[in-house]
Amino acid sequence: MKTLLSTCAVATVFLAASGIGAGAAEKVTFMSNWLAQAEHGGFYQAVADGSYAACGLDVTIQQGGPQVAGRPLLLAGKIDFYMGGNMQQAYDAVAQNIPLRVVAASFQKDPQVIMSHPGEGLDKWEDLPNAEQYIIGDEGAQSFLLWMAEEYGFDPAKRVPYTFNPAPFIANKKSIQQGYVTSEPYAVEKEAGFVPNQFLLADHGFNAYATTIETMQDTIDKRPQVVQCFVDGTAKGWYGYLYGDNKAANELIKKDNPDLTDEQIAFTISQLKKFGIVDSGDSEKHGIGAMTDERMQSFYDKMVKAKVLPAGIDIKKAYTLDFVNKGVGLDLKK
Repeated sequence: MKTLLSTCAVATVFLAASGIGAGAAEKVTFMSNWLAQAEHGGFYQAVADGSYAACGLDVTIQQGGPQVAGRPLLLAGKIDFYMGGNMQQAYDAVAQNIPLRVVAASFQKDPQVIMSHPGEGLDKWEDLPNAEQYIIGDEGAQSFLLWMAEEYGFDPAKRVPYTFNPAPFIANKKSIQQGYVTSEPYAVEKEAGFVPNQFLLADHGFNAYATTIETMQDTIDKRPQVVQCFVDGTAKGWYGYLYGDNKAANELIKKDNPDLTDEQIAFTISQLKKFGIVDSGDSEKHGIGAMTDERMQSFYDKMVKAKVLPAGIDIKKAYTLDFVNKGVGLDLKK
């Protein structure tokens, strides 16, 4: 497996202030849930600009990928923090009595998008259920498609598997396809020469937090200062990545994932900003990483109604607000 970026402490005064203690920085491993990309930019930025080091952490970013199961490594204590998807997985962990918790949400909006061809009668959200076929992967078919069916009348019988190849969507002008707003629209434009319609599920009620930071309850209990430093450092990293000089972070990302192009990175950053994926809503007041009980409950209720998750889960065990909503990094926004 590729990767291993690390950053060391830069000033004893910061270490003392963090509560971690002066001296050698504490080693921490964070694992992403996919190959390095600009969607992970805040974490790489925090390594590159010293935001983690400033409060006493020597952070290693371990790259995920298609054949890597990161959450079991977290449960086994092999890594300290893991990049979760949306809250669905965290709620499911509670149902399975797994003592992990989400301590921050890097994305205020899930970047999941539905694309359609312009000018084919599928130009509005309300038109999409009428598409001839829905190109959606297995995971999506068991989560957001069920919500789309419940809330908006989409027909799951029209679903065909998404194989991470845009060719079937490009060929069928009456189809719709899932994707990440930061990725698939770029692939379609590059391959087919047109910009697809993009409907962000988050803007139509799928109000999940995404790109979460997960850790074990034992880590929270025994190393709360480490958790706080990692959450704060990540928030500052995201501000730097979105609004500051992100060149060094992008070089680290490309070092881990040499196949990534500068053009793809630039597109992703543009989409993150345009759609308010990282910084919108509650984060504008409380800082990047913000979460609220109300949003957590609302999303869970929608998943129960759509029969994605069972009723009766004590969702308060899935997350904690102790480390967020402190306005960290707001002064760095430009």
